[in-house]
Amino acid sequence: MIRLTPLPPSLPFHHPAVLIATWFGAGLIRPAPGTWGTLFAFPFAVATGWAGGSWALLACSVAAFAGGIWAAGKYCQAAETDDASEVVIDEVAAIFLVLAALPMTPVAWGAAFVLFRFFDILKPWPIGAMERRFKGGFGVMIDDIAAALFAIFTFIFLDILWLVLT
Repeated sequence: MIRLTPLPPSLPFHHPAVLIATWFGAGLIRPAPGTWGTLFAFPFAVATGWAGGSWALLACSVAAFAGGIWAAGKYCQAAETDDASEVVIDEVAAIFLVLAALPMTPVAWGAAFVLFRFFDILKPWPIGAMERRFKGGFGVMIDDIAAALFAIFTFIFLDILWLVLT
């Protein structure tokens, strides 16, 4: 059953930090808020990729990362936690980065989703170490960017492997 996470009492839904940190409320959906946040980023990514290509997606990733540091920090401070699960702007910035690096095809973008979520959930070294090492808004954001890089390099490796074997 889908349910919503309550907001910290000091932050109303219309506060810019809430809108950014939860990607307009997508992160409030339970279960699996990170997956919901990633999925809710796709319509924006499709429109951005169609209108401006990979460079526009990269610019959106950088903007989401920068704004996410502030919004995630403010939200987590209000929620009195280091990394509130309803903060999904980190997933948004990261999936934009992955999508900017991959071909704009349905297969590649589907692989982007699966690979990014795999590494974001599994958190192999050094992703998990980054999550523990860095605090505040930057700490919330940086481990997802590392997971995005893992997803990109894995896709490239699998793509080369496919070319060699076929």
